[in-house]
Amino acid sequence: MTIPEELQGLRQSIDNIDAALVHMLAERFRATRQVGILKASRSLPAVDRSREEGQVARLRQLAAASGLDPDFTEAFIRMVIAEVVRQHERIAAEHARKG
Repeated sequence: MTIPEELQGLRQSIDNIDAALVHMLAERFRATRQVGILKASRSLPAVDRSREEGQVARLRQLAAASGLDPDFTEAFIRMVIAEVVRQHERIAAEHARKG
């Protein structure tokens, strides 16, 4: 079966977007790792619930304005935040063992 050229083009765009998403997530986690190191070095808590809730609210608004489902966006960002918190807790534990 021959795949229509238009479908191939759309799939290529999707592949490019997926690659960009992975690169952006990697960059985000590099930045949040630095935040975790800074928090650990200053004995700050790994979790900042007010910051998290502010981010969720801001991204829900942005999603709605962009035509993206705010509930999906919230679920996605909460998954990312959970991973960041896990990493920050690990960094804090490593820092405490060294300190």
